[in-house]
Amino acid sequence: MGNSSSLKSHMSNAERTGVFQLSRTNITEFPTDLIKLSANLRTLDLSYNKLKTIPPLIGQFNNLKSLSLNNNRLVSIPPEISNLMKLEVLSLSNNIIKQLPQSMSKLINLRSVQLSGNELTAFPTVFSNLKHLDVIDLSHNKITEITEEVKYLNVSELNLNQNQISVISESIAECPKLKILRLDENCLQLSAITDNILKNSKISLLAVDGNLFELKDLHHMNGYEAYQERYTATKKKIM
Repeated sequence: MGNSSSLKSHMSNAERTGVFQLSRTNITEFPTDLIKLSANLRTLDLSYNKLKTIPPLIGQFNNLKSLSLNNNRLVSIPPEISNLMKLEVLSLSNNIIKQLPQSMSKLINLRSVQLSGNELTAFPTVFSNLKHLDVIDLSHNKITEITEEVKYLNVSELNLNQNQISVISESIAECPKLKILRLDENCLQLSAITDNILKNSKISLLAVDGNLFELKDLHHMNGYEAYQERYTATKKKIM
């Protein structure tokens, strides 16, 4: 578990601040003593350690707003995470996660989800209909298809760079808020990006470098002009 006096010091600080941060200490087990702070903690960061599992008691930290478990060795997430109803930021990048518990669909206050660098092979549907969710990072996984359920996402940014995607459901054009779609370095043929996606979606930044077609060929597609208008309008707003 590491240096117990150091842990006590961190816990003492967390009791005052509501923030517990114990990164880069090579811990292999979740510090179960943290349960004493379950009513206090708003932020929990155990990134850059060697955790293989998160115990079900994580569900008792129901005042958490931010949970960071990046760069560990996690294979799965316990379904009890659904009890963290106040959670806004969830960071699980660079683990070995292959599947997400369906119970995560109850995390109604999520705003940002970071799942880059895992082992996901299927597009996760657990984030559908979460009204506050704005950004999902699913880059560096093994996802092969964007399924029809994507239309239920309320995000403005979806990052799927460096996956194995060859199929995009046209229903992505129905996403109510999606403006930034990142698909660099996948397995897309030009035909995967349909006129409907270019013409009728709200996407104003479509990143598709490093796929199985030349970017210049995209410029000749029916619907590209409509996409370009959205892109230009967005750029002007930023400037």
